[in-house]
Amino acid sequence: MLAALTGMGLSAAAGLNAYIPFMIVALMARFTDVITLPEGFSWIESPWAIGVGAVLLLTEVVLDKIPAIDTVNDTIQTFIRPSMGGLIFAATNAADNLDQSAFMKDNPWIGVVLGIVVSGLVHTGKMAARPAINAGTLGAGAPVVSTAEDAGSIGLSLVAIFIPILVIVALIALAWLLVWMWLKVRRWRKRRDAHYGERTAYRTP
Repeated sequence: MLAALTGMGLSAAAGLNAYIPFMIVALMARFTDVITLPEGFSWIESPWAIGVGAVLLLTEVVLDKIPAIDTVNDTIQTFIRPSMGGLIFAATNAADNLDQSAFMKDNPWIGVVLGIVVSGLVHTGKMAARPAINAGTLGAGAPVVSTAEDAGSIGLSLVAIFIPILVIVALIALAWLLVWMWLKVRRWRKRRDAHYGERTAYRTP
């Protein structure tokens, strides 16, 4: 059960930034005894995987803080973040030194699906909110929100690994935040459309 919570927490973190949980898992597996990846996932802690992950993480961190570019990046990440969520869930759920569920171990595909779903939902909320934040702050909010997302991804990853029971609380809080942001975006769009309609009506002879 705890391994499943760890996987869900890391998958949610991947929805915010695909490469932060990957790098944390890879580095901990390579340099500590906290995570021992099974043979099928041992490539994650290889030097080449860590090197590629570091380059992709740096690229993601930079691009996600540039208004307009962040929206394009989010579109591209639509395929990457859920996939990374599924990969990380499967890898950590199969880790030798995490408390495993016999059911999840016998049905590893469930972990992959759960990882994809959780990561995809978080990514969808992030992707929907970012354009409205950029428009509402004239782009000034992009680096601030992106930095907060990166910090959230790091924090959620560490909680998932070291205190997995708190993942339940973290996921509830994250779900509340995403719903709140979605409602804010919806209200902003309604005000924008109403304002645009008024301006159009005023200009019509």
